[in-house]
Amino acid sequence: MVETIYIARHGYRLNWDTTSWKAVTGLPRDPPLAAFGETQAKELAAYFVSLPENERPTAIFSSPYYRCLQTSKPVSNALGIPIFVEHGLSEWYSPVAPGTGLHPRPVSPTALRAYFSEIDDSWNPIYYPTRKGEDVDACHDRAGQCVRALVEDLKTRFPGKYERILLVSHAATIIALVRELAGDRTLPLRPGCCSLSKLDRKEAVSHVLGAYKPSLLVDGSHMAGGSTRDWGFEDIVIADGKVVNDQGQPNSESEADEPVGLQVRDAEVSARM
Repeated sequence: MVETIYIARHGYRLNWDTTSWKAVTGLPRDPPLAAFGETQAKELAAYFVSLPENERPTAIFSSPYYRCLQTSKPVSNALGIPIFVEHGLSEWYSPVAPGTGLHPRPVSPTALRAYFSEIDDSWNPIYYPTRKGEDVDACHDRAGQCVRALVEDLKTRFPGKYERILLVSHAATIIALVRELAGDRTLPLRPGCCSLSKLDRKEAVSHVLGAYKPSLLVDGSHMAGGSTRDWGFEDIVIADGKVVNDQGQPNSESEADEPVGLQVRDAEVSARM
């Protein structure tokens, strides 16, 4: 069983400083880190190096977005550990406005290896968020389903190998992940760039959701400048978990949003019951 889960947000994004940026991957809404964000990622790596070896993560699970992989890279190199790409840790998008298309979806881990050789593409992503967007409850549901399956799969496929892992994701997804692991959807959180949370499994607990106790929450003390650009759901929620609609990606109106990964597996299981 995974004993310790570290969760970090990506570093400071280039598009927050300038409109003159280009997606390296060609994916819409996939900005790289600014130079300041790259420094934050290196500070995160230095923090992990400073820990005793028996406290360091032994694998990284990263969102497929470029800024998260950039943030993961220095940690991977410093600790000599793989990056596994997990789509279930992807950016959160609010529901698409009717008739505006779908949200973008990053490419496969194998395709992303062209940009990051540290990626181990033997890991098949467990969960793919819907391209139609999510309200707050759905974001929590996705995070909970993904991390539960991830921890259970690691226990089955690699018993005793990955007892400490690092998840690298985005502010909204991080809030949902921490809350689901702690078993408290009301837990107040505002992750800043490269902020770090640490959750330790409670003793004699076999399940995943609600089984972890936070010992560090969205902390930025490992960086010289501390946390920056913090964000919380309260910045966008209207009422009762509902959020403003977002625009889909132009020219995606005819594309399909077919279920992939865990959603397909769950549907097949339900059909057999």
